Amino acid sequence: MYPELYTIQNEDRVFTPALIYYKEQIEENTRQTIRIAGGADRLWPHVKSHKMKEMIVMQIAMGIKRFKCATLSEVRMTAECGAEHILLAYLLVGPNVAAYTRLTKAFPNTRFYALADDLDQLRLLDTEAEKQHASIGYFIDVNMGMNRTGVETEKLYDFITTAGEMRALTFSGLHCYDGHVHTTDLTQRRGEVSDMVSAIAGEIDRLAACGIAVPMIIAGGSPSFPCHAANPHVFLSPGTVFLWDAGYAANYPDLPYIPAAAVMTRVISHPKTGMFTLDLGCKGIASDPAGSRGTVVGLQNAEAAFQSEEHWTYRMLPGHEAERPEIGTVFYVIPTHVCPTTALYRAALIAENREITGEWTVDARR
Repeated sequence: MYPELYTIQNEDRVFTPALIYYKEQIEENTRQTIRIAGGADRLWPHVKSHKMKEMIVMQIAMGIKRFKCATLSEVRMTAECGAEHILLAYLLVGPNVAAYTRLTKAFPNTRFYALADDLDQLRLLDTEAEKQHASIGYFIDVNMGMNRTGVETEKLYDFITTAGEMRALTFSGLHCYDGHVHTTDLTQRRGEVSDMVSAIAGEIDRLAACGIAVPMIIAGGSPSFPCHAANPHVFLSPGTVFLWDAGYAANYPDLPYIPAAAVMTRVISHPKTGMFTLDLGCKGIASDPAGSRGTVVGLQNAEAAFQSEEHWTYRMLPGHEAERPEIGTVFYVIPTHVCPTTALYRAALIAENREITGEWTVDARR
């Protein structure tokens, strides 16, 4: 998997394990995303994959103005970067209701939005916003079939008509995240998305007949956003596409992305004939999803044996024991899931022209 892309020239200065972001490839992945979307103004990307101000500043410079966040710290980070629109794509409960409302008032030049799938919680937010003299938009979270959060499609009409007018909140549209769409075949993936879109369109027509407009629709995740791109009336919300990872690269070969993040690691031990251990345990690379936790670039004829907190042990395949890498050998691992991998690190080292030139802090790690 592109060993010439990941090998850096000054690796002798890098303590391992280390998370490395390849800036040129991130920029190229961003350009590809803008091209697929048909323009930067259609993108509403998620920041949870990187949690970094540097990434947001770079994307704002490339024309992206809208961002999704998963936590209050991500919201603050994104607002401090000057984003024009921020959706907290996570349902507010408990003290987060008042905390988010306070946060929106601290950045008057940014338009903020909340997410809702429960009428009682929506009214609590409305009461709090009125109390704090805040003006907040809200999107209704639609359960597109993932069954994690959201209002079921067939209940949207009743939810919206029952909610009615709010005192401090403004109905801003529908949030249609289809994170359950994992179909590798592009034709089948398009069909799944088309079926979901048709169901949503029916509810929008019912609302329109009653004089209720749906101002905006935010749709899609990284695998499905190209399928939604054909609809010019929706915003698109990929997240992982800018970094990509081994999991998505294997499952969605039709998408034009190259992984732009890797974890540098070294061989630290030969515990048994035909075996070797990397200094990369589950504290250095995400342990989800089930199965392989990463692809070791350039490693052949070996398989993972087990992983613990600080160690990842491999065994050479039968007949290849003599090919075992020497202690001190450097490898680059493309995470299967880059988003939680990034959150394990304080900062990512930045590679440009095959040299480490600096670092980007994971600002909203906590």
